[in-house]
Amino acid sequence: MAQKKKVQTEETPAEVATANWNFILKWLFIIGGIATGVINALAINPDFKIPGNLIWVSVVIGVLVGIFYFSSDDLINIGLRFMIFSAAARSLPGESEFVAYATAFFMGFSFYLGPIVLTVAVIYFVKKYILSR
Repeated sequence: MAQKKKVQTEETPAEVATANWNFILKWLFIIGGIATGVINALAINPDFKIPGNLIWVSVVIGVLVGIFYFSSDDLINIGLRFMIFSAAARSLPGESEFVAYATAFFMGFSFYLGPIVLTVAVIYFVKKYILSR
């Protein structure tokens, strides 16, 4: 018995562009969070001074990622990420140097997630209560 050949559908240019932007935004989210965490961990050292513009760059990247990468329907999962990183930062015991750096890293990552959660929450409530009328 002859087997049926699978029909391969070609992706449209819009689907390819969307996949490319999602790939870029995913890595922007990951790199932004890690960079913010590392910079916050390095800020423990009194000789290290955080440039003032770096904080605003992190906030702007967070807002852009919140607008274009995350779905507003996924607000609970994004909020849980924020709560988990914040709780992890506050729950590490001890006063060793490693714990201080780990706590600062988790707090930095949660500082990065804060604007993302707020942006997604605003989009969610605008879609639900303003645009649904």
